[in-house]
Amino acid sequence: MPEYWDPEIETMPVEELRKLQEEKLKTLVHYVYEHSPFYQKKFDEHGVHPDDIRTLEDVRKLPFTFKQDLRDTYPTGMFCVPNSKLVRFHASSGTTGKPTVVGYTRNDINEWAESLARAFTSIGVGKEDVIQISYGYGLFTGGLGVHYATEKVGATVLPTSSGNTERQLDLMRDLGSTVIACTPSYFSYMIEAARKEGFSIRDDTGMKIGIFGAEPWSEELRVRIEKESGIKAYDIYGTSELSGPLFTECKDQCGIHIWADKFLVEILDPETGEPVPDGETGELVITTLTKEALPLIRYKVLDLTRKLSEPCKCGRTHPRITRITGRVDDMLIIRGINVFPGQVESVLMKIPEVGNHFMIIVDRAGELDVMKVQIEMHESAFSDRMSDMMALEKKIASALKAVLNLAVQVELVEHGFLPRSEGKSKKVIDNRKI
Repeated sequence: MPEYWDPEIETMPVEELRKLQEEKLKTLVHYVYEHSPFYQKKFDEHGVHPDDIRTLEDVRKLPFTFKQDLRDTYPTGMFCVPNSKLVRFHASSGTTGKPTVVGYTRNDINEWAESLARAFTSIGVGKEDVIQISYGYGLFTGGLGVHYATEKVGATVLPTSSGNTERQLDLMRDLGSTVIACTPSYFSYMIEAARKEGFSIRDDTGMKIGIFGAEPWSEELRVRIEKESGIKAYDIYGTSELSGPLFTECKDQCGIHIWADKFLVEILDPETGEPVPDGETGELVITTLTKEALPLIRYKVLDLTRKLSEPCKCGRTHPRITRITGRVDDMLIIRGINVFPGQVESVLMKIPEVGNHFMIIVDRAGELDVMKVQIEMHESAFSDRMSDMMALEKKIASALKAVLNLAVQVELVEHGFLPRSEGKSKKVIDNRKI
């Protein structure tokens, strides 16, 4: 039998969910119009009034919100409450300009934890578990987001944060961690580091579940992680602007459940802004229905995904999206062809001789774009025979060309050559922008 945190809400009939969303949407637009000078001005400039929003479909009358809006109103110009009603701030790193600052009321924190408590219950996490949280704590939302949800479901928190991998592995064994929460690239590094320490996560720990996110990752990498570690690997999704990590897949691993009583999801064509049919890739646009401090109306997340319309076997009736395949702004255009790092990862993870780490390097030779992929060999696959290495490079180049419709240079490097990441991994160096 499926396990539910809140069965009444999670299995609510779809039509009842839509009515609930409709009421919450109407309440939301009045709330932001009355409490946020930013939204009042934006609505007025767009020629829309809260009274114009009567049905769910009317959401399309509302203007989009962008990350740049948060930067332009830095630090708290989009907030709907004074600082006296806030209990916490989080902020992005601000590596591409002003950071984005998010504020939370007590109710916002509770709603955030509730969202993840539902998600964790759906993958079988409960009071008997020890969750090792290897996301960063601090201004980044990952660590504290998972932390509060872990406590809410009654599991035990092991707040290791990121880094100090040898210590992480010791604690994993000594304290009996059963669940790990971190980036998929960091867990891949943990598997590798454990092997060097002379033990196996599969055979020598009680680890059974991985909750991986904060960076795009492919289904093929999931298969490899599960095979190498013996755990079940689940996708987690959220952004700091929306609150932080909010949603996961359920045990069926067939899409991420988005809680419709808290969020309204649209999947739109990035070029036209029009809805795409269910099952087609588009840009994720989310409206927060319950946030108090920083509600977001039609927030363009820039992540690419698909909406799944068929019912989930778990019995939850809320909409599902596929794993994030990339970001609108992460797309590389190489000689007129669109390339996403996730496409490269999907190809490479199907080739047994390839390790878990790669780097895409884009340069310009004269007027021509050149793409090279540096690929680490699997530890067991390295050969001293040049002919073997050349044959493998040719095999990989052919597989990449078949998917990308683009000839790329392949450079095989020794295991351990590429830098490891304890947080979000860097997979692209684009020298054309320098």
